[in-house]
Amino acid sequence: MKILILGGYGVFGGRLARLLSDLPDIELLICGRNLDAAQAFCASYAGAPRVHPVVVERQRIEAVLGAEQPALVVDASGPFQDYGEHRYNVIEACIAAGIDYLDFADAADFVFGVARFDAQARAAGVFVLSGVSSFPVLTAAVLREMAQRMDLVSVEGGIAPSPYAGIGLNVMRAVVGYAGAPVKLQRGGQPGHGRGLAESRRFTIAVPGRLPLRNLHFSLVDVPDLQVIPPEHPTLTDIWMGAGPVPEVLHRVLNLLARARARFTLPSLEPLSPLFYRVLNLMKFGEHRGGMYVRAQGMRDGAPTTLSWHLLAEGDDGPYIPSMAIEAVIRKLLAGERPLPGARPATRALELTDYHALFEGRAIHTGFRSDDAGASLYRQVLASAYDALPAQVQALHDMSGQHRWSGTAQVSRGTGLVSRLVAAVIGFPEAGADVPVTVTLMPEQGIERWTRDFGGRRFNSWQRRGTGRNDALLVERFGVIEVALALVVEGERLLLVPRRWSCLGVPLPKALLPRGNTFETEVDGRFVFNVEIAAPGVGLIVNYRGWLQPSA
Repeated sequence: MKILILGGYGVFGGRLARLLSDLPDIELLICGRNLDAAQAFCASYAGAPRVHPVVVERQRIEAVLGAEQPALVVDASGPFQDYGEHRYNVIEACIAAGIDYLDFADAADFVFGVARFDAQARAAGVFVLSGVSSFPVLTAAVLREMAQRMDLVSVEGGIAPSPYAGIGLNVMRAVVGYAGAPVKLQRGGQPGHGRGLAESRRFTIAVPGRLPLRNLHFSLVDVPDLQVIPPEHPTLTDIWMGAGPVPEVLHRVLNLLARARARFTLPSLEPLSPLFYRVLNLMKFGEHRGGMYVRAQGMRDGAPTTLSWHLLAEGDDGPYIPSMAIEAVIRKLLAGERPLPGARPATRALELTDYHALFEGRAIHTGFRSDDAGASLYRQVLASAYDALPAQVQALHDMSGQHRWSGTAQVSRGTGLVSRLVAAVIGFPEAGADVPVTVTLMPEQGIERWTRDFGGRRFNSWQRRGTGRNDALLVERFGVIEVALALVVEGERLLLVPRRWSCLGVPLPKALLPRGNTFETEVDGRFVFNVEIAAPGVGLIVNYRGWLQPSA
């Protein structure tokens, strides 16, 4: 099978070629205007397919199609927003030549408009699928799953790339080009518009049981979902899609420029795209993690309900997700599963189960969250991951009303002056072996008060579900200090991982955030705990570990 990839040496085209590197029965034509770049990519390509560099001008692609006669054309070039009056010339050429077509288009108008070629594509017996990427293929698949549980009313979503993912100049040109420009969407059940990158909101991507991303700033982007998803859900009245690139300071500069353009009717900001491209690709720091979310509000059995879907990608796996949809379609083609003829947006190209197969074996994790205010505190924070906890860990956190657990512990204390002072102020127990322990949990209007008694020495803390920038976290308060903890399930352990902290509501430096190996588990039918608190430059403050069981 011969596949011609326009922009094959670019960011998305190159990643697609690498995703197909295990397929010896395909031949890849790596195409673009720069022969040197195509040749360099082919020379460095390590994979089973045969690869060939080809020079192609998209406005004169007919000659190459006639000479090479590929079975499939993949357009990974862009920016699709800039194709002008003859934006569909590649599609028209493919239909005329009887060649199937897929693209990575992220321009809403472009993707929405391909349906005009449906009759021609059907007559030619070819398929033309546009927007075969995370937006809108993955979001549409998620929403179809959600629609089985509720009538969708309002939908929002966002993508948060890792700062190390890298971004192509064409993508940057597209994003900066529509900053401050009208973006078509649906609001209040009527066609409307927002302003690209001028509208923002925050969200925490938190796959149940996984370490969540930090609470991120998302801004409105012009993606196909805004136009192609509403027709699929008759009850849908509102839709909003955003992107949350980091560093946030650069993101907010774009916000300011977008608002200025919208308010003062300034010309396009596209001339600034090379500058933003260079700066963004230089400012690579922080966690090498990315994610995506879709949140829907709707009605179920006459009552309002909210459901959210979260995706978390670790390391280098995340940047490949936008290319995986076309990878999946190609693999299905090789297996004899062919899309129906016709031209249309790719919203129904894949189902969520197809993505599960693509993510298998990679550091990509997904999960749903639903609001359940009546659930216990830890169940609310962990969502579906709560059911994977050991029985005794669930038992301690699931009890209603006041309950008491007792056991023994070993306590270690730091010996430095600062560590001893901190331990004394909070009231941590003195060092000792086989210290009798009693823990009393008391729910108090959405908050749990924990009273710990170590051999007669007591100290209290209060736990609650985080909100705002602490969303999806467990917040524990010791006096004037609050620590926001991620609840992470690893095997038989529930880890409590510090993510943020504050004093009297004022955020404290992350570099000084206390850490340690803190977990809960079950051993020999008993609840087992290990709490370690250490601070940078201070060392160990306290470590207490032991077991508990319900008191009579």
